Amino acid sequence: MRKTKYISVLLTVVMLGLFSSCTKDLNQLPTTQVTSASVYAKAENYRMVLAKVYASLAIAGQEKGDANTDLGGKTYWGYLRIYFNLQELPTDEAIYTWGGGDALNNIQFMQWNSTDEWVSAMYYRIFYTVALCNEFLRNSTDDKIAKFSQDEINNIKGYRSEVRFIRALVYYHALDMFGNVPFVTEDDPVGAFFPKQISRVDLFKYIESELLDISDKLPAPQQNVYGQVSQAADWALLAKLYLNAKVYTGTEHNDDCITYCKKVINAGYTLEPKYSNLFNADNDKRTNEIIFPIEQDGQHTTTWGGTTYMVCGPIVGSMVATDYGVQSGWGSIRTREQFVNQFSDPSGATDKRASFYTDGQTLSIDDPTIQTDGYGIVKYTNKTSTGENGSNFAEGLVDTDFPMIRLADVYLMYAEAVVRGGQEGSMADAVNYVNLLRERAYGDTSGDITAVDLNLDFILSERARELYWEGTRRTDLIRFGKFTGSDYIWQWKGGVKDGTSTDAKYNLYPIPASDMAANPNLIQNDNY
Repeated sequence: MRKTKYISVLLTVVMLGLFSSCTKDLNQLPTTQVTSASVYAKAENYRMVLAKVYASLAIAGQEKGDANTDLGGKTYWGYLRIYFNLQELPTDEAIYTWGGGDALNNIQFMQWNSTDEWVSAMYYRIFYTVALCNEFLRNSTDDKIAKFSQDEINNIKGYRSEVRFIRALVYYHALDMFGNVPFVTEDDPVGAFFPKQISRVDLFKYIESELLDISDKLPAPQQNVYGQVSQAADWALLAKLYLNAKVYTGTEHNDDCITYCKKVINAGYTLEPKYSNLFNADNDKRTNEIIFPIEQDGQHTTTWGGTTYMVCGPIVGSMVATDYGVQSGWGSIRTREQFVNQFSDPSGATDKRASFYTDGQTLSIDDPTIQTDGYGIVKYTNKTSTGENGSNFAEGLVDTDFPMIRLADVYLMYAEAVVRGGQEGSMADAVNYVNLLRERAYGDTSGDITAVDLNLDFILSERARELYWEGTRRTDLIRFGKFTGSDYIWQWKGGVKDGTSTDAKYNLYPIPASDMAANPNLIQNDNY
């Protein structure tokens, strides 16, 4: 779907079936005269609705720059910006300047509660996407598409599998962030009803079953249109699910993780030779490594969330916005000292992934509201690999896609599952995959490791070095038992400058109080 405008299709029945316990939020939705019957009357409209399903991860509204927003409140900032904030700001990898005005202090200091605006925003954006997916699936059953030509039927069946993947992806985020959540599928009624709550274990099983069932129905790796999912995305998401299975279910699935990592690795993907090319304005060319992106396009898929946030937000202090392909910096996001210390040489002279901006910046953060406290990070830019600005430099909207799933993560998942005792892989392969990443980072073999070096502590640090600001850090720290508690302390953890131990309840976000009040079937997460 690259360079193709996401079609704005909103269905009245989608809105009514959004997540019916969220009755107050339904009042925030825009009014439309389009109905399910009129939209699904033509086969070509199914692709338009498919575009809206994908777009729900990329943008927050129906018009340019998120105008005519899908939902109200903080959901205005869109799925990806909210996801980044909840996955990165409570960790050692990021800190936010305007925490008071933007209501992010509770997130970055690990002090949120069930009325937090950003927690609610993530929850409602997840279930908004679930609702879009469910409505598509209700209207793409075999009997409802039988009126179309065989080619049209085949196309719609393919779209159906893609939609099931997107639903599995956002349900995976619900599983990871919220645990036991309301559960709605296309088999549930449209209209007002109280969804039942599914246990974390059962939601794990559901996501697993969905991904396994659609695996053979999706296009082969690298055979779908860029930006749409293939079998490789399905296998990689299964690997993520299995790697975190001990957290979600109490039972390890390391062999399963390795099995699906190997399927991705054997599918023909290769590492992009230059790390920085994965995060710039023409990273849509990096299909050799990027398996599933959330697309952004400065002309057509425009948002002030998404990667516009990730390009403009980290421009702090004396950084010059035009150097990064945008008109202005927002002075918002830096990193914390403990993340910088993951690199033995933070200058970037040895490990080129260490892309810190230090001019005028202090390493230690005495005051989170001062944008020169804490090193800057240069990861996402709106410059192409040849140094040109993105397509909409004039308005500062970026072309940089977000790599939701890429090969490097699969290599590291394989290695971790082997170290955790998985028998379906080998230590030799695990070391080799890690060294492929380090040879790209170092430019030679000087950073190579041996099997003696490959332990869990090393893997957690290597994941930080390779995957920072890609939305994995909170999940990783929880899997390693270092997010809450006192095993790992970083500056401003718990809202204290030198850091402090935090309550284990923060390993999950709470179900929003608004939904607890609306749905009598829900039980809140422990200690909220």
